[in-house]
Amino acid sequence: MQQVSQHQHHHHHHHNPKPPVSRSSSWIRRSPPQSPPHKKLWGGGGGGGGRSRYVCRLVPLLVLTVYSIFTVVRIPSSSLVVSTADSERVERREDVEAFKTHLPSNQNNLEAREETRSPASLPCSALINGEAGGGQAAESALCCDRSHYRSDVCYLRGDVRTDPSTSSVLLYNAPSGSAPEKVRPYTRKFEDSIMSTIDEVTIVPVVDTSSNGTTGDAAGGGKDSLRRRCDVRHPPGVPAVVFSTGGYTGNVYHEFSDGLIPLFITAQRFAGEVVFVVLEYHYWWLGRYGAVLERLTNYKIVDFRYDRRVHCFSEMIVGLRIHGELVVDPKLMPNGKAIQDFQAMLHQGYSRTPSATASQPPVPLALAPPSRPCLRPDDHARAASKPKLVIFIRKQNRVLLNLPHIVTACRRAGFAPHVMNVRRQTPLPAIHAALASADAMVAVHGAAVTHFLFMRPGSVLLQIVPVGLDWAADAFYGKPAQQLGLEYLEYKVAPEESSLAAEYGVNSTVVRDPSVISSRGWWEMKKVYMDRQNVTVNVKRFGELLRAARLHLKNATACGKAAATTAAAAAVR
Repeated sequence: MQQVSQHQHHHHHHHNPKPPVSRSSSWIRRSPPQSPPHKKLWGGGGGGGGRSRYVCRLVPLLVLTVYSIFTVVRIPSSSLVVSTADSERVERREDVEAFKTHLPSNQNNLEAREETRSPASLPCSALINGEAGGGQAAESALCCDRSHYRSDVCYLRGDVRTDPSTSSVLLYNAPSGSAPEKVRPYTRKFEDSIMSTIDEVTIVPVVDTSSNGTTGDAAGGGKDSLRRRCDVRHPPGVPAVVFSTGGYTGNVYHEFSDGLIPLFITAQRFAGEVVFVVLEYHYWWLGRYGAVLERLTNYKIVDFRYDRRVHCFSEMIVGLRIHGELVVDPKLMPNGKAIQDFQAMLHQGYSRTPSATASQPPVPLALAPPSRPCLRPDDHARAASKPKLVIFIRKQNRVLLNLPHIVTACRRAGFAPHVMNVRRQTPLPAIHAALASADAMVAVHGAAVTHFLFMRPGSVLLQIVPVGLDWAADAFYGKPAQQLGLEYLEYKVAPEESSLAAEYGVNSTVVRDPSVISSRGWWEMKKVYMDRQNVTVNVKRFGELLRAARLHLKNATACGKAAATTAAAAAVR
């Protein structure tokens, strides 16, 4: 029966045209004792003996036929199994790079497996996001998700070893059919000019050709001697995340939008049990953002370029996930985290209160204002109850040419204005302290507006938008501020309020139709509207926005809600 089963399996895969009856009849002849061909097996030559002889031969043949039909019906269930030959022909999907693997040669091809547990059926994004589970301990993985226009992200699992000398990562015992991958782990894939400056990481799969598929240092001296020796072996279950701090790092907007927020999106699910491997590492970057980084990792950062040691991991992600400009989309997060959770981490990192310890989970900020008591209208300390407004100023371009008049307008609207000249060396805790306690922020469009991330939900961001920067102001700061829960207001600079009017003429194409310049590309737009423009705000029109901001705070704060509740109760009585 075993030979029959093997024959039927062979027939199913290779379509052998030989009919099974001839081979089966030889098996029938071996079963009874052999008799001389001239001697009748069943005695006399009467008709009854002949019929019994044919009946006896027909019965085993009938049994064999029934068994063959049953086997043929049963074999198609093996199509759920990814065999070695089939898995090597798995094609990559256009939107998501498929995950290649194979079954060991000694795997029983008739073994039933769930399709969802087959690595070939898992999209790479599921592995990167941690939605696919850990998989089998000995099952290696290599895939890349290149579907996003902002970043490429690759995932490795198995015996992963860094090779700084060649700027590469080696995956030993890689899945059969794996090909080398090249990644520049930075989140501006669409911008060729800046991506060309980012160090490239080459992922080299090393496929094990041995039959036993042994991995790790236990593979034997001869086999493991071909591998790079581990100088630092990181604990199993502690993956690496590889990314670059090159590119636009040095600009606070890009440090958050292209770096810290994508890092949070990619790494927060590991709850600190992750190692950051950084390309183009800057020590000042660690000094500036160490308070945030220590809430994402429990381990020292690895400088990929200058740390010549071979680091060994069981899992690695090369590249960062990104959802957009200064945003965390909860629909794209496996655990539903949002930008408010990132902000809570910032608050915990930069707060100077004794309770801000890394061991405590971040808590989203309360509604603004943070701690100002509700005062009666006739209170002598009414002046102290004025909402705090922070004005960010610039010194080189997009300068507020009538700043004193703006400060006066803020006071008349009922605010307590504080002017802040943020420099590169200004400590982030100082900026955080100023904005976390503020009710409103005023700033001309620019990188410093990024600091609205320090403001509490319900507070106001008033952005002054110079000529030609409408789209950038809304996309980079307006929409993200609203997603954070801030009240967003815009003051759009009129043509006559821009310094470009004096340079080109108030009725020039540059002033009246910025789309003409913008159509020539980002750098042309930047050169004219960002680098060469200053503004003079119309105080009367600006004052109207300030009063709208003041009204919002009265209605949105705890004091305003308490007053509304009291008034409603009095009306009922």
